[in-house]
Amino acid sequence: MSFLERVRDRARAARRRIVFPESADARTLDAVAALARDGIVEPVLVLDPDDLPSHAAARAVGVETLDPRDDVRRARAEADLLERRAHKGLAAAEARRLSRTPLYFADSLLRHGDVDGCVAGAVHTTADVLRAALWLVGPAPGVTTVSSAFYMVPPLTAGTDDAERVLTFTDCAVVQYPSPAQLADIAISAAADRRRIVGDEPFVALLSFSTRGSGTGASVLAVRDALAVIRAREPGLVVDGELQGDAALVPSVASRKAAGSEVAGRANVLVFPSLDAGNIAYKLVQRLAGALAIGPVIQGLARPCSDLSRGATSGDIIHVAAITALQAGNASATNRGEDPLGDMQ
Repeated sequence: MSFLERVRDRARAARRRIVFPESADARTLDAVAALARDGIVEPVLVLDPDDLPSHAAARAVGVETLDPRDDVRRARAEADLLERRAHKGLAAAEARRLSRTPLYFADSLLRHGDVDGCVAGAVHTTADVLRAALWLVGPAPGVTTVSSAFYMVPPLTAGTDDAERVLTFTDCAVVQYPSPAQLADIAISAAADRRRIVGDEPFVALLSFSTRGSGTGASVLAVRDALAVIRAREPGLVVDGELQGDAALVPSVASRKAAGSEVAGRANVLVFPSLDAGNIAYKLVQRLAGALAIGPVIQGLARPCSDLSRGATSGDIIHVAAITALQAGNASATNRGEDPLGDMQ
């Protein structure tokens, strides 16, 4: 069974309610129909008050639909926005306008546990999706930096019985030049999500052009500082750095460059020192090695809000929805109807 098949099966067993605020998009409707038909998630479509002709097609899919114009929770969304952003200058009129837009209305539903996750980005930009998520959902407890990961699945080598390998690449889409504290947030969030999404134990490598002092420079020092922060915050996490890519992944190289490391040679979470490095690496592995690249998966939020590429296919949306369901973990089941953010602003 492939990684994606396992993800879909585990999502099906979790029975999560996932909201889709882009109901005027044909790809989204196709994906929602398949998700509902196959029982992977319980989809909820938010209708667009500014695109009335799209409502008929959305309702024809046969899943739950919500219209912000007449849903009593629109007023709650407006109040949420004012609570979170009035001190930053958000005016009441703008909060009222945003509360009836599908994206902000959907994230308010997520904030209060009415749904378990949100999938958007087929129409909205990454900035749109992240802004709404940060304003209404916010980061998870203890996390100050929201980031992203790609789940990379290299092709199996013909003629071998090698097991399918899944690698977490982070951060490849959000944080350009992370500080040591931000690198720590990225690593900890990626490890937590890997447990939920892949279901195995994370072995976290903080990557660099240096392995254990073979080089020096500002980025090397930042990685070392990040390692110290991670070990102080999460002493049970298996993490090491700084490690070069080959030392992190290849046992024979690891034995020479980083003997005794718990991570070297078997890393499955690769934390890149900058967005440049992470983005270039995932695209090279995708295009030259033929790896399947699933993402970006947004990590570090109190509840999962997933960002699609605007070039996403309906199949991509199905995969991301299943991953979003797994990211939800048990939080939504235990907190439904409660405010998961408490007093956090």
